[in-house]
Amino acid sequence: MTRIDDTFARLRAEGKKAFVAYVMAGDPDYDTSLEIIRGLPAAGVDIIELGMPFTDPMADGETIQRAGQRALAAGQTLKKTLAMARALRETDTRTPIVMMGYYNPIHSHGVDRFLVDALAAGIDGLIVVDLPPEEDAELCIPARAAGIDFIRLATPTTDAKRLPKVLQNTSGFLYYVSITGITGAAAASAADVAPEVARIKAAADLPIIVGFGITTPDAARSIAAVADGCVVGSAIVKDIGAGKPVAEVLANVAALAAGAHRG
Repeated sequence: MTRIDDTFARLRAEGKKAFVAYVMAGDPDYDTSLEIIRGLPAAGVDIIELGMPFTDPMADGETIQRAGQRALAAGQTLKKTLAMARALRETDTRTPIVMMGYYNPIHSHGVDRFLVDALAAGIDGLIVVDLPPEEDAELCIPARAAGIDFIRLATPTTDAKRLPKVLQNTSGFLYYVSITGITGAAAASAADVAPEVARIKAAADLPIIVGFGITTPDAARSIAAVADGCVVGSAIVKDIGAGKPVAEVLANVAALAAGAHRG
C-alpha cells in the first residue's frame, strides 16, 4: 500500500471524496511557496500536486504558464522542487505528493538519478503530460519499478480503442481531464463528466479524479459527487499570482476542499 492507496482507502472509509490541490513549486518565490505547501494538508488537501516549472508548458493555460514563469524567474529548479518535498516531509509523512509537469527537466536531471532523488524526497507519484503510453520505457516503467505511481491522464477524446493503452501501467489514480483544451479554459460540467467517469470505471480498477475547469466550492462538490474526487489548480494559482496573503490563499483552498469532501 502506497500513501496514495492509503489516502483513498481512508477517504472511502470516511465516506469522503478526495480533494487534490495543484500548486506551482517556487511560485511566487521559494519561501512563500513552501509556506503554502506546508499549509495545504491542514486546509483539507488530501493529495498535493507539485508543479515542476518548465519553459514550454504546452498543455497549460495562461494562469499556470505565468506561475511557471514567476517560479523560474525566482530561481526555481527541479532540485529545489525536490527540496520542497523533503521540507514538507519533515512535518508531514502522510499526505501524498505527486510531481506534475513535463519530461524535459526529468530527462535533463537523468531518469535514474531523478527516481533516487524523488524517493528520497518522499515523492509518491508522477504526472508527466508529454509522455504517452508508447514511451513507457522512458520513465513510467522505471518509476513503477522504483515504487512511484505513474498517473496517466484521460480526456473526452480518449475513446474505447485508446483507453486500454492509457490504462496500461497506470497506477495510483487516473486523472480525467473534464474538458478539451488547456488548463483554466472553461468550466467543468458534472452532467458531461458523469457518463465518462462511469465509462472509464467499467474498464479500470482505479480511483478517478477529475480536473480542469473547477474553480468554486460548488463546482468541486458537483464534480466530486460523480467521481472519486477532484483537482483544483488554476483557481489556487490565480490567488497566488494576485499576491494574496498566504492565510487568504489557504482559506480559499479550505473552502474548495470542504466542497469536494461533501461530494
